[in-house]
Amino acid sequence: MGETGENGSRPPLVIVTGPTASGKTAIGIRLARRFDGEILNADSMQVYRYLDIGTAKPTLGERAEVPHHLIDIVTPDVQYNAGRYSHDARRAARDVQQRDRVVFLVGGTGLYIRVFLEGLMAGGGADPERRRALEEEHRAAVAAGEPRRLHDRLASLDPESGARIHPNDLVRLIRALELIEATGRSVSELRRSHRLGERRYRTLHLVIDPGPEKLKARIDARCVQMVEAGLLQEVRSLRERGYGPELPCMRAIGYRHMQPVIDGADTLVNVLAEMQRDTRHFARRQRTWLRSLRDAVWMQPDDEEGLLETVETFLRGI
Repeated sequence: MGETGENGSRPPLVIVTGPTASGKTAIGIRLARRFDGEILNADSMQVYRYLDIGTAKPTLGERAEVPHHLIDIVTPDVQYNAGRYSHDARRAARDVQQRDRVVFLVGGTGLYIRVFLEGLMAGGGADPERRRALEEEHRAAVAAGEPRRLHDRLASLDPESGARIHPNDLVRLIRALELIEATGRSVSELRRSHRLGERRYRTLHLVIDPGPEKLKARIDARCVQMVEAGLLQEVRSLRERGYGPELPCMRAIGYRHMQPVIDGADTLVNVLAEMQRDTRHFARRQRTWLRSLRDAVWMQPDDEEGLLETVETFLRGI
């Protein structure tokens, strides 16, 4: 499977994404097993070792069924980012293709999927000093009673991004301002002008989504299952290993919710309800981004026949 510019000879890539708790992990494993593929992780939290329950990481048994890549590759104190992911994921994909197997890119981190397909935009490298300055400015703005200061700036500099990014989505908000300061151009303009030539892959982009009501029930049930499976003990063990609550991965959904319980400041019942609510909000943001994808094929998680037929038809077009 060579990487050429001819449409017919580009290697196939099946993306299996969707909001959290939609069932994409299990579906990705079934599809990869059926069509002689290997799975490339596209979840920004599953790259971390020791974060298993709260990331809904595939079990060791599931990973034994189908080869998985880019899971458990760094410790929680490592700053893993989209630039490093783009490099690691493309290298792993080439290895899979050299074995004449199909790459199944599975996960819900839209940024990772995008940089895998398109690479980083010009000026897209991280700038820790600029980011820290923006974070400090935001803290000062909140203390001064101006929590929307950075978002108002983004809306004035780049109205399109300002409309797309929620004022409370601090990570994306700061990232957008970081790019604008680094390049002198709006993020929207950078995206439109960002071209790395013809895409390397012939891509099928599956979005697994059971619909809002079923997804809500799945999310609530998954949060309960995580707690019952020992999420609190997992977070306590991480802290005993020296991975404190200030680390970015420990501020993720589930992990940050367990911190006050460990510190004796809240109860598991209270934080479970907050975890369910925050996960539902996160899923809504994921669905908003997914709806912006023009080439996505939306599928129900229980449509086994439809999923198999869709992937088989795509792969026959090689």
